[in-house]
Amino acid sequence: MKFRAHDTFFIRKGWLNKGLRNVNADAGVFMGTKGNPMDVLGIGANMVKALRYWLQAVKLTSEPASGKKEQSFTEFGQVVFENDPYIEEMGTLWLLHYQLASNKDDATAWYYFFNEFKATEFSKEDFVKQLSNYIRMNGEEVSERSLEDDYTCIINTYVSRMKSNPEKVQPESNIDCPFGELGLIDIANKKDKLYRKATPKKDMIHPLVVLAVIVYQANGKDEIKISAIQNDPCNAGKVFNLDIITLTALLYKIELMGYIKVIRTAGLDVIRITKDLSFIECVKLYYNAINK
Repeated sequence: MKFRAHDTFFIRKGWLNKGLRNVNADAGVFMGTKGNPMDVLGIGANMVKALRYWLQAVKLTSEPASGKKEQSFTEFGQVVFENDPYIEEMGTLWLLHYQLASNKDDATAWYYFFNEFKATEFSKEDFVKQLSNYIRMNGEEVSERSLEDDYTCIINTYVSRMKSNPEKVQPESNIDCPFGELGLIDIANKKDKLYRKATPKKDMIHPLVVLAVIVYQANGKDEIKISAIQNDPCNAGKVFNLDIITLTALLYKIELMGYIKVIRTAGLDVIRITKDLSFIECVKLYYNAINK
C-alpha cells in the first residue's frame, strides 16, 4: 500500500509528456545524472518527486527495486510514447486512468475509490472513514492527513478547476489534470462539498480500450461473465464507472469489430473472446484504428 506519494501534486497537463521525453533522453534524469532535475524538467523539487511517482503510478515507466534508480519505459509506456507522445488522445487518457485505478500497490487510494468504495455520492469524511477502515482490515495504519490529501488529489485529478472554481481559472492556465476530460467525478452539491461518481457516455470510450481491460483481466480465459466485467475489481465496469446499459452497448460494439461474441441465451450472460490478444496488442490495435 502507498499513500500521498504525489506530495499533494496531481498530474498537470504536459507533465507526462515532459517526463517521457526526458526519460527517453536520459534514464537517470530524476537522479540528476546530467544536471539538476529541477533545471532539466523546469519544475520545483517537490514537483520533480511527484512526476517521478506519477510516471510509475500510471505504468509508463518503472525503476529497479535496487541498484541504480534509473527509469525505463514499460512496454505500455513505449507504445504510448511511439503513438501519442503528447498524451492528446482520449483513449490514451482512459488507458492511463485504468493503469492508475488498478494500481493497488502504488496508488492505493485510487484503487480503493474506483474498485471498493461503494458510495455513488460522497464527501471527504465518507471516503476517508471508509478507506481508513479498509486499511485497518488489511493490517495497516495510515495517518488521516495522508488519506485526506489523497482524497483531495483524487478530486483534483478528475474534477476540472473550471467546474469547481471557474472564477479563479485563467483561460491559458494548464493547472488542470487531463483526466478531468473523462467525466468520472461530478459535483453533486458545491456548497456541501459533495461529489458523485459519474457514468461516462459510451461514445467517450473507444471499444478497443475497453477490450484491452477485459483481455487483461480475463487472464487467459476466453469466456467471461458480463456481471464479472461490470463488478469485479479492476475490470472495465469498475474502473470506468460503467452502468450495465453503457457496458452492454460497448460490448456489442466490440462484437461488431469481430473480437468477442456476446452470448445471452439459455440463461447465460457471457462474452467469448474470439481472438487471441494481449493487453498490449489491444492497445496497438487502438492506435492503429485511430491513425487510419
